[in-house]
Amino acid sequence: HKQVLPFLLRRLKEEVLNDLPPKILQNYYCDCSDLQKKLFEDFQKKQGKKLQDEAGRDDKESKQHIFQALQYMRKLCNSPAMVMKPGMPVYEETQKILAKRGSSVEDVVHAPKLTALKDLLVDCGIGTDDGDSNDPLYQPIKPHRALIFCQMKEMLDMVQNKVLKEMLPSVSHLRLDGSVEANKRQDIVNKFNSDPSYDVLLLTTSVGGLGLNLTGADTVIFVEHDWNPQKDLQAMDRAHRIGQKKVVNVYRLITRGTLEEKIMSLQRFKIDVASTVVNQQNAGLSTMDTDQILDLFNISTETSAAEKPQVDGREEDMVDIETGDVVR
Repeated sequence: HKQVLPFLLRRLKEEVLNDLPPKILQNYYCDCSDLQKKLFEDFQKKQGKKLQDEAGRDDKESKQHIFQALQYMRKLCNSPAMVMKPGMPVYEETQKILAKRGSSVEDVVHAPKLTALKDLLVDCGIGTDDGDSNDPLYQPIKPHRALIFCQMKEMLDMVQNKVLKEMLPSVSHLRLDGSVEANKRQDIVNKFNSDPSYDVLLLTTSVGGLGLNLTGADTVIFVEHDWNPQKDLQAMDRAHRIGQKKVVNVYRLITRGTLEEKIMSLQRFKIDVASTVVNQQNAGLSTMDTDQILDLFNISTETSAAEKPQVDGREEDMVDIETGDVVR
């Protein structure tokens, strides 16, 4: 923090926009389905020992295999249908077992995150049919409008087809992802902001997470989460920015007891580190004492007294990497 002090000036949105409404973040947990638990256990038995052996190696092949394993677990948190495809032996075997129960791999009952998303939208007043829907002049005004962010286009397809089209057919929506041409994206943004009849805008974090003004929505839902917390923060600020008149509620769907909880813990840790290095004291050279400025030019490689660990019985604050909490 001392090294970066004279080079960074931080201006928070709250300091310059006194009339900006608050932003409220909430985690929305759901439990794994029985099929997800079974697939997690099978993956652990088959790949667990191999991944532990590869974790200590530094070659490109082992790193790529670990990355693929992480991607597998992230997809499995969303839906078993994302990791089991037609033609795979495990897919055919599972389909036969589920067919006897009147179900299938693609059934939303095996993807709790999709049913949780549906329940969350209904709780927000999106997808409920109030009034006389047979009246052609009846135009329902919903209390909230939502942005739904996914990391993967495949998951965005699932949200659109399974949740919006099948479970909530009354919800009108638009979509913005990498398949939309760059010169047409602003038209979709303008249509969503200006037409309140659209309840939901579906986006991928990579395409819709930066540079867009989406103040027409006051609810932001993250179905998936980025390893980099700044990307998610940028995405939720598409609604929480100049022009927003309502309180912005941000909901993060998290599958309990899975990799997603570890991702959120890592996000908190990274945010805590960033807040420690860059904070309100970064006001510039004018606030620094002369000895502080001169100390910046000290190129000594010896550990300074401030950097040495305390051994006189005083306890130091430390950050728990798993939880991101400060511990004694």
